Parts: sequence; structure tokens; C-alpha cells
Amino acid sequence: MRPEYPFDDAATARAVIAEDGTLVEWNEGARRLLGWTADEVIGRPVTNLLVDGGEERPRVTKGVRRNGVVALRRRRGGPLSVWVLAHHRDPQDGRPAHWIVLTPMEDRQPPSPDDPLGRVGLTQSPCAIAVYDRRLRLRRLNPAMAELFGVSEERVRGLRHSEIGGRPQSEEVERHMQAVLASGRGHDVRAYVPLGDEGWGQAWLARVAPVTDEAGLVQGVCMAVHDLTEQYEARERLQLVNEASVRIGTTLDVTRTAQELTDVCVPALADFVSVDLLDPPSPGGEPLTVPPAAPVVLRRAAHRSVDPAGPGAVVQPGHLDVYPVTSPQADSLVSGRTTVASVPSAGPTPWLNRNELRVQQVTEYGVHSTMSVPIRARGTTLGVAVLTRFRRTAPFSTDDRLLAEEITARAAVCIDNARRFSRERETALALQRSLLPQSLPSTAALEVSSRYLPAARVGVGGDWFDVIPLSGMRVALVVGDVVGHGVQASATMGRLRTAVRTLADIDLPPDELLTHLDDLVLRLSAETGGDQDSAGDVGATCLYAVYDPVSRHCTLARAGHPAPIMLSPGRTAHEVELPAGPPLGLGGLPFEAAELRLPEGTVLGFFTDGLIESHDQDTESGHRLLREAMSGPAGSLDETCDRILRTLLPSGGARDDVALLLARTRGLPASQVSTWDIPADPALIAPLRKQVVDRLDTWGLAPATFTTELVVSELVTNAIRYGSHPIRLRLIHDAATLICEVSDASHTAPHLRRAKTWDEGGRGLLLVAQLTQRWGTRHTPEGKTIWAEIGLLDEP
Repeated sequence: MRPEYPFDDAATARAVIAEDGTLVEWNEGARRLLGWTADEVIGRPVTNLLVDGGEERPRVTKGVRRNGVVALRRRRGGPLSVWVLAHHRDPQDGRPAHWIVLTPMEDRQPPSPDDPLGRVGLTQSPCAIAVYDRRLRLRRLNPAMAELFGVSEERVRGLRHSEIGGRPQSEEVERHMQAVLASGRGHDVRAYVPLGDEGWGQAWLARVAPVTDEAGLVQGVCMAVHDLTEQYEARERLQLVNEASVRIGTTLDVTRTAQELTDVCVPALADFVSVDLLDPPSPGGEPLTVPPAAPVVLRRAAHRSVDPAGPGAVVQPGHLDVYPVTSPQADSLVSGRTTVASVPSAGPTPWLNRNELRVQQVTEYGVHSTMSVPIRARGTTLGVAVLTRFRRTAPFSTDDRLLAEEITARAAVCIDNARRFSRERETALALQRSLLPQSLPSTAALEVSSRYLPAARVGVGGDWFDVIPLSGMRVALVVGDVVGHGVQASATMGRLRTAVRTLADIDLPPDELLTHLDDLVLRLSAETGGDQDSAGDVGATCLYAVYDPVSRHCTLARAGHPAPIMLSPGRTAHEVELPAGPPLGLGGLPFEAAELRLPEGTVLGFFTDGLIESHDQDTESGHRLLREAMSGPAGSLDETCDRILRTLLPSGGARDDVALLLARTRGLPASQVSTWDIPADPALIAPLRKQVVDRLDTWGLAPATFTTELVVSELVTNAIRYGSHPIRLRLIHDAATLICEVSDASHTAPHLRRAKTWDEGGRGLLLVAQLTQRWGTRHTPEGKTIWAEIGLLDEP
């Protein structure tokens, strides 16, 4: 769009020429100069106005501005030699690219000595100074300003500043000159403008002041220009360093941190930047503490180019490349210092010639300068950052090298932090995976499925789950969460999981088991510096449940953990009403258990709070989504687990560890269970053995008769001899196991001992231990139960 000029437009002859050489604008000054009206020339080639040859050959310079003397045809009269100044304008505001050609018409003579505009001392000033009259037409220039404009005073006298500069910044300065002319008060203008034919920018401070006569009337303006490029560039470098400290290291991800380094440096410092890192000597090992030897094998971590299609595709992120001795990368890493190299004009160097694609890109894009900065932090060598210039014509300077080293040093610390975090995270993950169950046991009581997801952005935590087979075909389900993240949390989780398994083996009720677990957490807290009278550094939550497929009862207790979600056949999912209980580690507070009767096919969902808590939803919304996901289409538990994770977790992963355990109950038919009440008479053991044999025949378990008879005889005899009434025998079987249980009212548990040669007894339990898969004792409110499991699949 053509700017609006508030002053005499006819004082300058101005024409606008399209890229194809057609005249598209012709002002009054041009008519006065050559006599042609706008209607006679607009839309016609500009060559119609040119005369072959000229008094002086035009001086044509590379870039967007040209000037010189041309011979023009006048409407009346002979040819006219005119000095012209031409500015090229790029497409803007919907207007296509064009040339503006102009020459001054008036005020070509210098002001007289009596003119106040001529009394300004210019020639001896080291500053670039120009004086403009009330119409903002140039009257005087000193040599410094003439050198800045690139033309002599005689050529441009009578033009406005915007016409001389020919850039949007020049028009902005002219508007400030108008304000000074109107107000009579000086004004400072700061600008970063491209002033050279190469298009490079410089920072300027223009001080515009009014010029007054003896009566104090404003007769024009004087502008003094100061070059602030060095101060501007220093401030830009400082700002870039500050920007690097903010933008680099936003995450603890090595690749992302490397990418942030390239993003900061392009295009502020280079046209293309690549970051290549050394692989540690061994998985999980430390980087080199001494410079590597050439050739160097590096893995591309990130790169960025000002031109998306420009250099950089030679090595893709994640891929390895070998850099020989003569390469800038190897030279920088081996020497341990920054190296700046230039690509010879004769062609690429020998190391570049090893890769045809690299040679092609260097030649095509005109790569002329590279700078390799080693990435080192805490005495270790991590890799190298290579900065390349192909669009900028200036090579890297000393200030560029210092700036690149400062930014790279900051990035190196962030990369090292990310590397250390990644290594610790992998260690914690490996530890946690080793402590979590590698596979879930297959039981007749439950069908189970699980998922475990580590946190996406923080260290792994102490979430865990477990499925523990108990005696009598019962199964224990446990899920817990240790407070905190990292290796310490994972190690604490492992100790608690081991403790739960140990306590489960002695068949403690859920509430009593949590009490013992609470004591353990208190001891762990004391070991880490806590106090038994207050909550220490170790804390955890836990939910423990025991399901009995014979009675189809489930007993649950929790310690500050979210209650499970239950989905009964034909109903919608709902939260189980269960006493909350205090978190583990507080000490001295009781835990309460609740008992539920579960129809066959009931699904129980156990989880940690990472599943229902996220940045996008509160806990109540998470519970609602979990219930809806569990109530979805019936299918396998694996499908339900996947549906739950898709519904509740964002695509970027969970902010905390997530443990999910689903269990679908199965009931044991009454036909697979037989019970006998036993009188306190050893003589009745033989008839009892006959009834047991008959029942095994009914079940089709005749091959197990011999072992079962011996086990029943020994356990019942011990109960009659050492126990208390009432005494009860129960047989339970499924496809793989036959369980023999003998219960009595005594709380004294038997123990296995080695009988001496002359002892009459003491061999019964030893015989049971040898003949069965496992055996044990569990205490009940009524007394105790001695049980033994006999494997059926191994029977002949």
C-alpha cells in the first residue's frame, strides 16, 4: 500500500514499475519532469521512456536499491539525463512486488550562509547527521551520513528520508520527524534496520531535534544517527543465554533436552544444529570421563534446520554414524575444545566425501562454516553439538563461539541430569519388575488379570499387587502403594510385598495382617530417621482380601487404600462399603474387616490411586469413569483392563504409577466337598477310612486312594490324641488338587520333628510332608486346622 505523504508530492518525480517492466504509477513530479501525463504512460513499458546510452553509466548494486544516471525521453524537447534512485519492494498487503523510481525536483542547491539550515556544523562531526527543512526535504548531509546512505549529498538533496531509505523503517522514522517538527521537542528513535545491500541488520539510535531560527521558530529538523549494533548484539546474546536457561531442560528426557538445545540455537545462532551423543560403554554404564579416541561413533539425538528441507537428513534421530579423525565432530571430542572450520571454496573436505548425500547437501545449500562444541558435564563427555551456517554469509565469530559454549554448557548439565534420571528410572523399573509377580497363579477360585504402568514423567513408585494361593483353595488378593518415587520406594515396596506373603502363609485374618504390616512400616520409618510416636519417612496404603470359593465369602480390610469396585452379575458396578482404616505407618490405630458373600461371576476391581487421579479429573470423576468402564460390555478380564486404561488415562500416560487387578470369582460346587464329624474314638478311624475311599471312588479319584488314606489316618489320629473336640474332617477337590483338612478346638499347633530310632511316634507329620505337595496349619476363632494338598495330575 502506498504511504500517505502530508507534504508536497510534486517536489519528487516518482514512478512505480511492476516486475514485468510496466509503469503502474506516475505522480505530478514525474509529469513536471518529463511532460508525460499519467494517462499517457501508465500501463505501458518503461523502456518507451528510455534513450539508448546516457551521459553516465548507471551504478547498479546487488540488492534492493539501485541508483545511477539515465537518459529519458521528454514529451517536448530533447533527451534529459537524470540521476534516479530505485527501491525494490517485496509483495505486501496484497500488492505484488514492484520498483519505486524517484529523483528530486527542487531544492538542489545548498542553503545560503544566512539560512539557519546551513549554519549547522556537519562536516567535522563523527556522527551521521542530516538536516531536513519544514517539508522534511533533505538540505544537508555530512560525509558520515552520506556514507551511511551510500549516495552523495548532491544526488539526494531534496528527497524525503523515506524516499532515500526506501524501507518501512524509514517511513517510521519520518513519522517521528513529523512529530518533532510539529511539537518543537526532540525525540529518540531506536530501530533495528537492514541498511546494507546484503540485507544485514544494524541497530541504530536516531536523535531527532528541531532546528530553529533566531526568532525561535522551527525551520526544520536535524537527525543524528548512532550505531548501537555492538550493544544490541550483546543484549541479544545475553537474552539468548537467558532464553536457553528457560527453554532447555524442561523435562528429564535426554532426547527432548537435546531437541530444546537445537531449537534455541536455530535460527538465533546457526542455520542448522545437530546434537550427537556417545552411547555409554555398557548398558546403564557411565559416559566417558576421558576424551574418546577417533574414529568416534555417535548417535543422533536431535537436529533442526531453518529450512525444513535443508541439511540434516543425512543421519536420522536415533541412528548411529561414524566420524573419522578429520571430521569436526571427532576433532572436537578428542581435543575437548570447540573447533571452528570452514568448507573450502574448492569443494568438500575428504571426510565429507565419504558420504555422497552429505556432499550433495553441502554443495546445494552452500554450507560454508561449521562449529563443533563438545558437550561435557561433571567431568564426563556426553557428545557434541555441531552448528552450521549456509544461509548467513558471515562465518562464526569469536563472540559466536563463546555464546555457543555457554549455551551448550547449560544444556550439557540438563542432558546429564536427564541421563542420570533415565538411568535411575530404568534401575528402579528393573527392580520393581523383579519384585512384582512375573505371572499370576491360576486357581480354581478366581480368574485374574492385571496391569501395571509406571508414571510417565516422574520416577517409578512403590505400587504393587499380588495374588497369593492359600490353604483350602482360598486366594488372597492384595494391592498397595508406598508413598514416594524412586529406588527407595521400589525397595520398600519389595519388603512390604515379601512381608505380606509371609503373613499370608500363616493365614492371618486381613485385619490382623494389616496390624502386623503397620508395625513393619513403623520400624522401616524408624530406620530412615522417623519417630515411632509420629509418622516417619515411610508411608503406605494397602488393601487385603481373602476369597473362599467353598463358602463364596470374601473378607476384606484396608489401610487408607481406595475401596474396590464390585460388579455382580446383572448389576452395575459400585464401590464396596468398607471401613477405611488408617494408612500404614501411623501405629496404634485398629483395622476393621468386612465380609461379603459374592455370587459366582462377581468381578472385583482393585487399584491404586494413580488410576483415578489425574490433572484432567478429580477423584470422584475418576471413580465414576472406573465404574462405567467396568460396567461395559462383558468379555475377558484382559479386555476389561484395557478398556479401563483407555477410559481413565490420558494419551500421554499417567502422572503416577498405576496398578490394576481384576478378579472374577468362581464357586466350588457342594459335590466337590465332603465333611465328617469325628467322635473321640480311635477305633472308628478304620470305618472313616472306608468312607473316604468310597467318596474318592465316587469322585473318580481312585489313584489317590493310598496317599489319601495315609494322610487322613495320620491327621485324624493326631487330632484325637492331642487335640480337643469337636473334630472335623473335610475333603475338597478340583481338577488338579485334593485337599485334606482336619480341624479341632485346640490352638496348639503341631510341628515337624525328626523321630529317634527308639521313639514310638513322631513320624506321622514327616510321612504327611513326604507324601503331599504341601501342608500347614491355620488358626481359626474355633481352634486350628491342619491341612495337606495332594497332587492329582502326578498320580499314575
